[in-house]
Amino acid sequence: MPDHDGTLRRMCWVFPDRESTMALAMWHPFFWDTYAEVAEELGMTWCRHAPDAITVDGLDTGKPRVFHEGEPVTPGDTLFITALYSLPYQAMDIFNQYALYAVLEQLGFYLPFPPGLSPIANDKLATLLYFADSPIPPIPTVRVGTGRDTGKYGYEAALDNLTYPAIVKPSGWCGGGGVNLARSAEDIRGLATLAQGGDTSLVIQPYLGDGTVDYRVYVIDGEPHPHVLRRTPEAGSPVSNASRGGIMDFPPVPPELAEAAAYFARKLPIPFFCIDFLHDGERFWFSELEPDGVIAPEFDDPDRTLQRDMIRARFTAYRSGHRRWLASGGALSFNPANLGLVTR
Repeated sequence: MPDHDGTLRRMCWVFPDRESTMALAMWHPFFWDTYAEVAEELGMTWCRHAPDAITVDGLDTGKPRVFHEGEPVTPGDTLFITALYSLPYQAMDIFNQYALYAVLEQLGFYLPFPPGLSPIANDKLATLLYFADSPIPPIPTVRVGTGRDTGKYGYEAALDNLTYPAIVKPSGWCGGGGVNLARSAEDIRGLATLAQGGDTSLVIQPYLGDGTVDYRVYVIDGEPHPHVLRRTPEAGSPVSNASRGGIMDFPPVPPELAEAAAYFARKLPIPFFCIDFLHDGERFWFSELEPDGVIAPEFDDPDRTLQRDMIRARFTAYRSGHRRWLASGGALSFNPANLGLVTR
């Protein structure tokens, strides 16, 4: 690839290009447009493209060339955000995403979310097992695969110790999609049969009770942001996500969660990620990892000061990580087995 002065000029999200017209109209003003504006303030370009926007000329393996939308890019000027997305309408993109992430990694590009992290972050039980020794206890979880033999109920052997009501949800979706409340084993049978239609793996967890509140901690450059995203469900809903009617606000990070963030930062030495916790009225439970968690706006502030500050800190952390990557000669990589950064 051509030499470059090492100045980061472009951040590109590799994102399946399958959003509906209605979704684009919602998400752009919610955060995509603000990402672009803050990047420009920092002297960088932000873009979001499907995997097919990236082409590699590998005829000479010693000097491969990479093109983004027909324009040459190098590890010195461009980083790619490679978090996996696997909502139902994105399922056909999963292999293309993984394959491209591997190609970019082999080409020496800086990936703030290394490919080895994606399966851990995407599967909810894999996440909880990876952080099994978390100072905030992981919520107890059963994982169920679905397929042609779901109706034989073989998975019920793992449900002996489950209490009801229980939360049943896809193991790899996001945004509160597919979350249901099961009050009996028969409810789980019905939900598993529906999941069978899309070979969707499920996780089943004890329901923590009405009014369970979700806290999202933003960990930026190893430190928790002073404010969390708190999501409170509307009355009668088991889900606190804004897409399901939850109310968002941004209180100071609770001391218990700020202390726990140090543990997660040690386990995940990457520039940015989010950790979601649930509070049942008495205690916190560790729920999920979101390596590309949404930085939501505070709608009561027309200037979106807090959102912009978080995004600016996130992008600055990416730029610092990219600089360290180049200084190491691209020799740092994330290895889940070794719990951190290792030399290739």
